[in-house]
Amino acid sequence: MENFHLLFLVLSSSVFVLSYGFSKNLPTLSFDEGYSQLFGHNNLIVLKDGKSVHLSLDENTGSGFVSQDLYLHGFFSASIKLPADYTAGVVVAFYMSNGDIFEKNHDEIDFEFLGNIRGKEWRVQTNIYGNGSTNVGREERYGLWFDPSDDFHQYSILWTHTHIIFYVDDIAIREIKRTGSMGGDFPSKPMTLYATIWDASEWATNGGKYKVNYKYSPYVAEFSNFVLHGCTVDPIELSSFKCEATPKPNTIPTGVTPSQRTKMESFRKKHMQYSYCYDKIRYKSPPSECMINPKEAERLKKFDPVTFGGGRGSHHHHHHHAKRHRRSQSVSI
Repeated sequence: MENFHLLFLVLSSSVFVLSYGFSKNLPTLSFDEGYSQLFGHNNLIVLKDGKSVHLSLDENTGSGFVSQDLYLHGFFSASIKLPADYTAGVVVAFYMSNGDIFEKNHDEIDFEFLGNIRGKEWRVQTNIYGNGSTNVGREERYGLWFDPSDDFHQYSILWTHTHIIFYVDDIAIREIKRTGSMGGDFPSKPMTLYATIWDASEWATNGGKYKVNYKYSPYVAEFSNFVLHGCTVDPIELSSFKCEATPKPNTIPTGVTPSQRTKMESFRKKHMQYSYCYDKIRYKSPPSECMINPKEAERLKKFDPVTFGGGRGSHHHHHHHAKRHRRSQSVSI
């Protein structure tokens, strides 16, 4: 059955107005029309407007929610405001996964927000898996040009048959093009959209050096302005029609424009802190899909000569398989 859903959710304009380009004029629906609670019963609060959600982490549990529908390709987005102050060990995730359906060969597209000790900034990590390829991490990590705990910012994923683009506000920060050599490592099976907050003390900050300090809890991540625009898939048959031909709002991006590419290159030059493509400890030669940029290589080498220069050092890359609600793997630094 063909079923193309446009499910949207926006925080009321009296509280927060999106000021960025394509994110600004999207139609919206309430939280209940698009999502269900995943875990952490008392730690998920839907605000009175029905369009804003608080996820909290305390000593008892984290919390999370999940889209009611399964999607094959689309545009998925949320405005997120992260917890402030001391947040070491706290991870907020906004991601697509099918780990509950394909336990041995799941796909994933991740935004992970890694908390830090007081005075240090949150870091943002992006990653993808296809077909259970968790032994090949494709992480990149970035600083941001703003404090993500000060206000809401829009974080978006565009997923098509040929490419995946991560956006912060309206700036594309990473583009992954499907290549023949990647094979099944490119996410290609239907996924649901998740948002979670959880305790990742064992790896998230300096390889587990700094833990979650619950005297600062509850840690509250605020979500709003959700966009779910994709081709829905029957969860039993896992089949769908080609929905790409269905009309969609012209504000939904289809790829990186030339002006966005200029901004993306500028962002990466200023803010990228880690890229698997240049990790010489992890890979003797870069994975086949990597396009090596000599200037990027040189800048990262100055940032971290051990990892990106191939020298000897104590960097330990820890592949973790976390609790049920996070199947992602990450690199510790």
